[in-house]
Amino acid sequence: MLGEYLPVLLFLIVSGGIGVALLIAGALLSPKKPSAEKFAPYECGFEAFEDARMKFDVRYYLFAILFIVFDLEIAFVFPWAVVFRDLGVFALVEMGIFLGLLVLGFAYAWKKGALEWE
Repeated sequence: MLGEYLPVLLFLIVSGGIGVALLIAGALLSPKKPSAEKFAPYECGFEAFEDARMKFDVRYYLFAILFIVFDLEIAFVFPWAVVFRDLGVFALVEMGIFLGLLVLGFAYAWKKGALEWE
């Protein structure tokens, strides 16, 4: 019974060994020339000019949420479109309601100014 788990155990041992070997090889073979420039904070090609704990504007989060909503729409629409011919009229009406609610939400976000960037 435990013999069935032998391939899994072998896989874990081999993968763990490869991981440890790569870490050791990287520690031994990597160049070690520390300097003040390497330890300096660096972001986007220039020095950091503000505190890392600054507050983000809520528009970043709003854009991210809107992107996720419209990205997930494709996750529902694409499989539906693949089997569209087999589903019938009922599925067409359901998808119409779904897309209508999505357009309604998009219109609401647009009217509230959530898509405007200053």
